Amino acid sequence: MYTELTNKPDYGVDAPAVMRNFFLFGAACLLLAIFAPRVLHLGPIELNTRSMYWPAGFLIGEGFLFLLYVKVGKFRHRDFMLSLHPWRGDENVLDVGCGRGLLLAGAAKRIAALSGTGHVTGIDVWSNVDMGGNSAAATQRNLDLEGVSDYCTLLSQPAQQMSFPDATFDVVVSNLCIHNIYDQPTRHQALLQIVRVLKPGGVALISDYKLTGEYATEFRNAGLVVEKKRGSLVTTFPPLTVIIARKPM
Repeated sequence: MYTELTNKPDYGVDAPAVMRNFFLFGAACLLLAIFAPRVLHLGPIELNTRSMYWPAGFLIGEGFLFLLYVKVGKFRHRDFMLSLHPWRGDENVLDVGCGRGLLLAGAAKRIAALSGTGHVTGIDVWSNVDMGGNSAAATQRNLDLEGVSDYCTLLSQPAQQMSFPDATFDVVVSNLCIHNIYDQPTRHQALLQIVRVLKPGGVALISDYKLTGEYATEFRNAGLVVEKKRGSLVTTFPPLTVIIARKPM
């Protein structure tokens, strides 16, 4: 049984500290509501501890929504994102912030299913803050287990400093990556790098839970045709928006 379990791809936990904190703080509020005196005196403030049931329920509920996304939702969201492009099989694809390879492997499997000649490149700096157990080795192992290694290349480089020539990729994908570039000028540089490496006629599918308006504006200013689509409000947590940016021929 142990061998069977370890031979399955493991795409990790997104932002593990966030999910942990939802459960920890929710549990703390719940214990306070159950076991603390009904009224706590905090200096001049009187706290009715029974009111802590509300934040407890909210935080624990958010934690379970996060867990649902990790176990189910992100796979459905990957399929939703990839369905926004009509695959031919000959695409040269870039996954920006590929993490442990969920989108990377998904795109490669679409190409392989068409017996295509395409290729998928994943770039990342493999931060363990943004993804639990994140490493190039873990990503490569998932690609091996998925049987798509021959279709994929992994490179360690930041989104704002891509080494690729202009107009290299037919499709650029990214999920929950760009917002992790906290400096706005650097973030804009990353978006412009996506524009630069995208071929005329190509499409960028960029998914995130915040700053998507900023991404859309930057792409429009660069001459791309932009639309937005919402992911599932049930299985994506937090709710995700996909920016679809097409580069004119």
